[in-house]
Amino acid sequence: MKLLYFSAPWCGPCRVFGPIMDKVAQSGVPVQKINVDDNSDLTMKYSIRNVPTVIKVDSKGNMISSFVGVKNQQQVIEFYNQ
Repeated sequence: MKLLYFSAPWCGPCRVFGPIMDKVAQSGVPVQKINVDDNSDLTMKYSIRNVPTVIKVDSKGNMISSFVGVKNQQQVIEFYNQ
């Protein structure tokens, strides 16, 4: 299980959320950062319409749950552990 973090360099909220997601990754939660401008295949696969979006996926890449917007580090870790 891991988190897919969809963001874009032009997105203001993403610039705020990026360092939070870095801390989440440093805490041991597997995070894969995805730039929506560079990764249209994954962006389309998961129907990403807004950034930032975080999707929790299983080992096969199947979506378990997701959220859009900025959360704090503890909220993201709780989302992962649900």
